[in-house]
Amino acid sequence: MSAPTPPARLGFGMNQRSPQSTIERTEQDNGQDNGQHPAGAESLLPSDAVVDLAALRGELGIDQVLTDVEQELVGLRQVKARLAELAALLVVDRVRERFGVRTQRPNLHMCFTGSPGTGKTTVAMRMAVLLNRLGYLRRGHLVSVTRDDLVGQYVGHTAPKTREVIKRAMGGLLFIDEAYYLYRVDNERDYGQESIEILLQVMENHRDDLVVVLAGYADRMDTFFRSNPGMASRIAHHIDFPDYSVDELTRIGDMMAAELGYAFAEETRVVFQDYLRLRRAQPRFANARSVRNAIERMRLRQAARLLEQKTVDYTDLRTLLPVDLQGSRVFQADVDDSGDRD
Repeated sequence: MSAPTPPARLGFGMNQRSPQSTIERTEQDNGQDNGQHPAGAESLLPSDAVVDLAALRGELGIDQVLTDVEQELVGLRQVKARLAELAALLVVDRVRERFGVRTQRPNLHMCFTGSPGTGKTTVAMRMAVLLNRLGYLRRGHLVSVTRDDLVGQYVGHTAPKTREVIKRAMGGLLFIDEAYYLYRVDNERDYGQESIEILLQVMENHRDDLVVVLAGYADRMDTFFRSNPGMASRIAHHIDFPDYSVDELTRIGDMMAAELGYAFAEETRVVFQDYLRLRRAQPRFANARSVRNAIERMRLRQAARLLEQKTVDYTDLRTLLPVDLQGSRVFQADVDDSGDRD
């Protein structure tokens, strides 16, 4: 008597594609579908089949997307955990559909709250790629806009602007930064409400082809949602991005400097941490963006310093010294609050 046939053990046979940034994917796709199909489009699996989830994650490139987020962003443990949980849910839902288990398409509209420079746009970019790989978005591109891209300045101007942005975002993720500026309660003639109404319709009627992410400060987004309950009811996922600690900002500075071919001298890192402690307490601090601004100004001061030397070597060209940072106005106690502090 022949041995029983073991249960089928398989992934989904998706096309394996190397991970690409959203910008690269958008340029290459040039507005075209990338060949992915909606979740559940494959044939059903037999009830005795066994799905290798590890193989499936590999085929879809899910682990690579999560690895990219881990490498690109310092800290943000809870944000990364939420992203991994959402990815797990969508993978499992996809497997359930392959077995014929009825699965309602999840509401994927989100709200990212936090200060500037905490990684919200980067996570949105990776989220778009993730949803594309899972078959929930046709193209997986990111369209990032603000109020100025959506709201017109005169009657009849707002609707065309908003619809044009939505048209560009279809099949991908629409990221609306500082979304609370769409609603201005103190101006009854403001046209932002018209844009909000169009967005509400699209978020409900085209949720299978567009994911909307609203972003901004937490307290202002709370006020926005209280004033627009229809929008609040359409947001399923709220993810908070905390400010970075001084140690995390120092690591970010090391990474940014290395990307530009520079390195901090050991004593420079100590001064850089002092700089960060002072800068965080001053107006308009923007986390990673302020770190990038500081490094750019360090490069300027280093270049000026090197030109005063008769000769330079490779180490001179790569090394940022304390003096390249100590000239910052952040170290001046009497600096005007309205000035540029970086």
